[in-house]
Order: sequence, then structure tokens, then C-alpha cells
Amino acid sequence: MSAQTSTQGGGSTLLSRDEARALADRVLSFSTADETRVNVSSEWSGNTRFAAASITTSGGVTDTSVTVTVTIGKRQASASTNVLDDGSLKRTIDLAARLARLSPEDPELLPELGPQTYATVNAYIQRTADLDPEIRNGAVSRAIEAATAAGKSAGEMFSAGFLVANARAVAVATSNGLFAYHRTTDADFSVTARTPDGTGSGWASAGSRNWGTMDPAAIGRIAAQKAVASRNPQTIEPGLYTAVLEPLAVTDLVPLLGGALSARTADEGRSPFSKPGGGTRIGEKVVDERVTMYSDPADPALLGQPFDAEGLPLSRMVWIEKGVLKNLAYSRFWAQRQGVRPTGPALAGGLTLGGGTTSTEELIVGCARGILVTHFFYIRSLDARTVLQTGLTRDGTFLIEQGKITRALKNFRWNESPLLMLNRLEDIGRPEPTTAGRMMPALRVRDFNFSSLSDAV
Repeated sequence: MSAQTSTQGGGSTLLSRDEARALADRVLSFSTADETRVNVSSEWSGNTRFAAASITTSGGVTDTSVTVTVTIGKRQASASTNVLDDGSLKRTIDLAARLARLSPEDPELLPELGPQTYATVNAYIQRTADLDPEIRNGAVSRAIEAATAAGKSAGEMFSAGFLVANARAVAVATSNGLFAYHRTTDADFSVTARTPDGTGSGWASAGSRNWGTMDPAAIGRIAAQKAVASRNPQTIEPGLYTAVLEPLAVTDLVPLLGGALSARTADEGRSPFSKPGGGTRIGEKVVDERVTMYSDPADPALLGQPFDAEGLPLSRMVWIEKGVLKNLAYSRFWAQRQGVRPTGPALAGGLTLGGGTTSTEELIVGCARGILVTHFFYIRSLDARTVLQTGLTRDGTFLIEQGKITRALKNFRWNESPLLMLNRLEDIGRPEPTTAGRMMPALRVRDFNFSSLSDAV
């Protein structure tokens, strides 16, 4: 089975648990390697793109792929295919075996997992899987109409955006008797609005496992309102300012802490969570005491996948609690070496950053002078030891004076670490859904480093 274009919703195209298991068992029966793991991905994706208030493309893909990982002695390799007849599957296994024999021995290789127990996570929402072209067209039309109405005072508003819905089923099976299966859906919708004079740009976005919780008209309206408000931006000198970051801007930054939560890099002295002289900073205060950060695939607000690519169960992990580092992420190998339980990848079960109860508007009211940021763009890593990042503000950057937005500002390049930023909190908002598997608050941060000006609108 190869990838195919799809014009319908995705629910009926996914492999069921029984179908995925039958496919995995068929692959395992063909393999003569010492150990074999099969990863199955059955997915549907539908998207609609629009610009200049008109739909420009609408398309979709339906695909089922199989990745075979074989172990021969201490050597391991993988190969993938989306052609699922017996001959193609056997050729894929043979390719993986040939690559394994060419590979060097892996001293960190562990046996494939046997049967496991997983949390029950119902992350599949039929309404999202039914997001066919007609429904997407209606959503786009509502967003365009709302953007046009909200931007009317500025003239004929230009709007563009992208709506994508996904439905997928994943399965993991091993020659040691493991089988795991999970279905999930998600949708994301973003709108950019520009004023006719080209000086104002606004952006809004939403994402969820459940399409029914998203409001296309509100997304279009907010984008247009920001565009109108950001016309004729003025310049202020770069420097250290109090920043009010909207939840979507926080979503751009905070998940970048995931890589820093590796237990191995911390133990080896290569992490911001490494202790001078050896050891880790578990049990130490690492950020503001109001901050709690956790992953939990079974949390109804997150609904993450309850296992990783090896079939390792994922459970609730509190990474930071009231400012104190509670846990680091252990791979199976590093957990065995350190004599602890493996956690799987950091943030794999979704992510919530919590600690506050206020709204974005209340954070603005409490700001004597600062900069409001809608979202960040073109983010790149600068220093792994401090999690230092650089990027640009975009589509709605405003000056706050005495608790009120007073004028639009030209955009900035910034250099900032989400870890260090969380040590300079003035206030923290209540977490709200920003995209599927993410709950983020608005933040008010002192001394945010806006390092230079940007000509981007």
C-alpha cells in the first residue's frame, strides 16, 4: 500500500487494532533475525490553504507505513516501506538485516521489550477525523469573514492561513511478545492578516485533539484585530525590557527545555541541570517557585501517546514542581546503568506549564512598561548549556505603558533562554490549550533580552 491522496475524512482509513496486529505479526513471521521490532503508522491528513481571502489548495494523504528494526548480535538497523504485500515486506526485512550486518556493534544495545501495560488514553475524536474538504472550506470561510469584518476600519484586509487535520494509528510489536496500539487526532488552524498599507500584520492560531473546541471565526477576528492595531509601528531601542508573552509565544519557547531534561547529559556534566563537581540538580530550585511543569499522556487536557517508539510505557512525569527540579528523562540504557526506572523521552506525554491563575489581560494591566509579544518566529539554538535561543518577534508586537497597550512596535531579534526566563518571572497566567498536547500560560518576564531591531512586518 503506497501513499494516496484523500478527499474524505480519515476515520475509516486507519488500521484497527486487530488489523495493525495482524500486519505486525505477518512482518515478525518473516524475520529470522535474533530480535525484531515492527513500528506501524497508519495515518490520514487533510489540509486547506488560503490566501487573499480565497482557498488556494485543498488536499490530503492516506498512508500506512512499516518500519522494521532488526537485531543481529550487538548490531541493529532499520528499514521502512509503505508497500505492504509479502514480497515488499520481506525485502524490507532483508534490507534491515543487511544494514545491521554492516553496522558496528552497539555497546549500549538492549534487548527488545516484552509485554507491557499501558494507560488507557482516548485521544481519537471522530469530529476531527471527519474534517473533510467541505467542512474545512466552511471553517476557512468563517475565519475570512470574521477577519474582513474585524479589519474593516483599515480597508480591505488581506488574510491567509492553513488548516490541517490529522488522524493516525500507531502500533509497536516485538519478537519478544510486546504489542501496543494507539489512535489519536489533532487539528491546527492559523491565520495571518495584513492591512492594505502593508504596515500591520496580525496572527492567531489554535490547535486541539478535538476540532469541536476550536473557533475559526475567533481565530480570524483576533488576527485581523492585531493587524489593525500593529499599523505604523514605531521604533524603540533594543535592550532588556519586561515582556508579556502570550500563551502561543510561551509555547514557542518552553518546550525547548525538553532536550535539557536528559538525565545522561546532566550526569555527564553537559547540561544546565549538571551539578558542579558531578551529579545532577534534582531536588534543587531551578526556576521561580510558582512554576510547575509536567507531562501526562492520560491527562484529559493533553491526551498524549502512552508509549514511545520502543513500546516503553509513558506515565505522568513531574519535571519541575514549585520551582524544584524533580525528574530527568532516562532512556532504557541510561536507566539500567544508573539503576533507575526508564521514563522515555522528555515531554513525550504532552506538556503543561502551570502555576498561575491570571489572564493575559491582567498581566498587561500589571505591567508599568514593557513589550507584548504575540508569537516568536525563526527560533534557533545558541547554547545547549544554558538553553539559549535566538529568534524574531512577529505579527503583533506592542508597547505597554501604565498597564495599557499604547502603540505598535517594530519587531525585534531576541536572545533568551526559556530556563533563565523562568527565573525572572514577575507573574504567571493560567494554562490554556495552545495546540494538541500543550497547555501554556501567558508570562510576564523581567529583563527579556530584545537584542536588535528587525525590519520584518
